[in-house]
Amino acid sequence: MSENATPHPLASVPYFGRLRPETLEAVGRAAAERRYRSGEAVFFAGEPCAGLYVLLQGWLKVVKVSPSGREQVVRFVGPGESFGEFSVFIGAPNPATVVALEDAIVWLIDREAIADLLDGHSDLCRAVIEVLAVRTQYLLDLVEDLSLRSIESRLARFLLDEARDGVVQRRRWATQAELAARIGTVLDVLNRALGALVEQGLIDLERRRIVIRDRAGLEALAEG
Repeated sequence: MSENATPHPLASVPYFGRLRPETLEAVGRAAAERRYRSGEAVFFAGEPCAGLYVLLQGWLKVVKVSPSGREQVVRFVGPGESFGEFSVFIGAPNPATVVALEDAIVWLIDREAIADLLDGHSDLCRAVIEVLAVRTQYLLDLVEDLSLRSIESRLARFLLDEARDGVVQRRRWATQAELAARIGTVLDVLNRALGALVEQGLIDLERRRIVIRDRAGLEALAEG
């Protein structure tokens, strides 16, 4: 890449932050831009995996849907994060559905291209391994939360994880229903749990944010 060349958009993605310039250039050549409107599915569970996805702009949710239609949000995906890694490397269908929560820009590196890139660039291999390790730990923690912790404990842990300087900023799409789906419950139960945290003086609920008032108390609750 010449000194005056415009940096590829992927250069700003933490996933690729430590790649050598020649590796980043190769990844950029293999990536294709995709745009999705709010509410549009990037892909559905059970479909063949097209490749490795990286979100540049917007927010997405990864969901599992029961036969009755109930959603379990596996994770929210923000700018700079990747998704689709597991299916890409084992050649399996997509295990979950990914939906845009707001207008989004995604870069897709198809399966064959990412395989070729990994063969020729050890620094990309390391980056992928690190992301997979972090994602596996996240999923193990999620299984522990859903199987061993109460709703209040799961809610407390979620708020602590999402808070920045003691505040959880609520995006336009972050409705009570979306939060309930993320912590594995239904709307009525979530509302009662939030009310209980307010009564205990642990949090304050505002229209666009949740303020943590007693971090130590919330941490104790999160440990269950």
